[in-house]
Amino acid sequence: LSPLGVIKLFIFNVIWMGFTLVGSLLLLPKYLLGKFLGFDCQYEAYLVERYTGYLCCLCFICPRVEIRGTEHLPPDDGPAPAPVFVANHASQIDLAVVYSLGRKFKWISKDSVRYLPGVGLIMTLSQHVFIVRSGKNKKSVSNLYQQSNNAIQSGMPMFFFPQGTRRMAGRLPFKDGAYKVAMENESQIVPVSINIPLTCWNSWYPMCLLWGGSVDNVVLTVHEPIQAKKDMDKEELKKKSYDAIFSEVPLIGEEIKEFKKRK
Repeated sequence: LSPLGVIKLFIFNVIWMGFTLVGSLLLLPKYLLGKFLGFDCQYEAYLVERYTGYLCCLCFICPRVEIRGTEHLPPDDGPAPAPVFVANHASQIDLAVVYSLGRKFKWISKDSVRYLPGVGLIMTLSQHVFIVRSGKNKKSVSNLYQQSNNAIQSGMPMFFFPQGTRRMAGRLPFKDGAYKVAMENESQIVPVSINIPLTCWNSWYPMCLLWGGSVDNVVLTVHEPIQAKKDMDKEELKKKSYDAIFSEVPLIGEEIKEFKKRK
């Protein structure tokens, strides 16, 4: 990152945490009251996340998130079992831009995120799934599958980054979690390609718009859903979604070198 990129990233995080903190505090009375009266504020918390994502993208990344393949998007509030979204993960920007799909979902997140100011509280109110990633925590893994299955059977989609962690250069293999959940519930798997411009942090956007400059938009490509069944080959499912996702993600850095070696 350039010095400009570091400044933009810092302000991005401040706004993300600040807006989610304010939204969380406004929703907290309803959340606490709902504990006694039997309702929650999941939808309102989702809206806070969604519009915070919109704001952060508009202010720091690009004027518009371009969505391709919208005909492949399952309907919001569709019947159970809900779909499982899977996408590549290269940057924390991914967490903001996927809200442009206009669909509700639950995340799988590492437990430490729970303690981030604002972000952790709004994710708790949204009832996302937290897991302990260090070591072999069987209880945490079991909780992941149980909560994911419950969400999908209630009609709430799950969103996975099956690479498990983010990396701008280098295509990490997909892990099994998303596919186990999809197969267990016989859900549709919806592959989504996230193409973040490499210059997004170091560009002069949004200031460049003042002198007529331009910037590349983030592009989300929604691919044709893959129907999962309990008796399917998990590795084949992973390969189909992997190939679909990375067919729309340009090769960069180490990936280009590796691709040239294979050729």
